Amino acid sequence: MIAGSHLGVCAMRSDLVLSAAFGLALVGVSLAVAPVRAMGGGGGGGGQMPSVSAPEYNAVEEYQRGTAAFQSGKYKDAARDFEHVTEVQPKVAISWYMLGMARAAAGDVKGAAHAYERSVKIDPDPIDARREYAVSLARLKQKDKAAAQLEVLKARAATCNDACPQAADLKAAVTAVEAAMSAAGGTASLASPAGLMFASAGEGDSAYVRAVSLINERRYPEALIALQQAQQAFGPHPDIITYQGYVWRKLGDLERAESLYRAALAISPTHRGASEYYGELKVIRGDLAGARAMLAKLDTQCAFGCAEAEALRRWIDHGGDPAS
Repeated sequence: MIAGSHLGVCAMRSDLVLSAAFGLALVGVSLAVAPVRAMGGGGGGGGQMPSVSAPEYNAVEEYQRGTAAFQSGKYKDAARDFEHVTEVQPKVAISWYMLGMARAAAGDVKGAAHAYERSVKIDPDPIDARREYAVSLARLKQKDKAAAQLEVLKARAATCNDACPQAADLKAAVTAVEAAMSAAGGTASLASPAGLMFASAGEGDSAYVRAVSLINERRYPEALIALQQAQQAFGPHPDIITYQGYVWRKLGDLERAESLYRAALAISPTHRGASEYYGELKVIRGDLAGARAMLAKLDTQCAFGCAEAEALRRWIDHGGDPAS
């Protein structure tokens, strides 16, 4: 359990206006997250099936352990912890990014580049991961690939004016990659581990509450940035991932929304908010049978009824958002 955290088992509602105060009622990160069994372990002559002998990891706890190890300069330990997170949650971008940072700090540039590449493929939006991926490629003397990543950053910077919340970060990223590519022999240095800033639990809480407020205001791109900041503090927490899915659904990217809902449910199978929103997504897609299956799951969890089940029931009855 992370002291002071507002995150926990959240009841996420789509039929009511979200309130920033919602986050203030949430307690206990670890309460929402059950250990997940790592896949593919155990081979060779022991007589056990891999699913039985594979270790179990709590993704959020492993992320917190990795962050603490990184801050203490124990980069190999941090890499091991972040590897555990990616084993059980391979579709959460922040975990791969942090694995890349730990590997880079430990001197494994090739391994870092691989982790950054995975992060960027899962979520192409965060600037830090793409910047570090490009710098790693330059260090590995793969300048064509580094140049391709630089062009992506330049294109985003060109469409992001001074009022854009990411303008300064994009400009700094372009400068960093250009410097890496021009370094003699491709020996550019990665970001100094000592110079990295980690969000505290309090800062993560603030970012989370700010994200909820931005969602209320339908300022979805800004909400995504705030959710990324909260996630850097807390890791692959199902509350944050579910909100990310909600925002992407609102932005019209249903594939990404589904991937995030599934990731949240993989961490916390009984997460009511993720179940409700995933059911609503199925209604949007015309999969009423799938939506009813999610409703049945909620009805089983909520013996005396719950807001999430009733909200999804209304979506199914109306064939879509009953408020629209």
